[in-house]
Amino acid sequence: MKKWAEEADLKKWAALAIVAALAVTLTLGSVIVLVGATISISRMTNPAMRALATVAELLTGMLWLVGTVYIVTHLAVLIFGRDSSPRR
Repeated sequence: MKKWAEEADLKKWAALAIVAALAVTLTLGSVIVLVGATISISRMTNPAMRALATVAELLTGMLWLVGTVYIVTHLAVLIFGRDSSPRR
């Protein structure tokens, strides 16, 4: 294997490690924020505000976690996908 090929392979694996660390960081960060929001919501006394906050938290949490999966998947495809872009 040529030296430039080994360097390219090493760069891909380094990028993979960075993307994996990013995925863990984003997921853990979102879970910490959502747990904090859940604790705040459970302390609310007004039932209408509690219901509204619960729905908002569910929507925000789903959006945040699905967004995290999308970002990490997109980065992995960019790193390990073929070099040629798909034709439209």
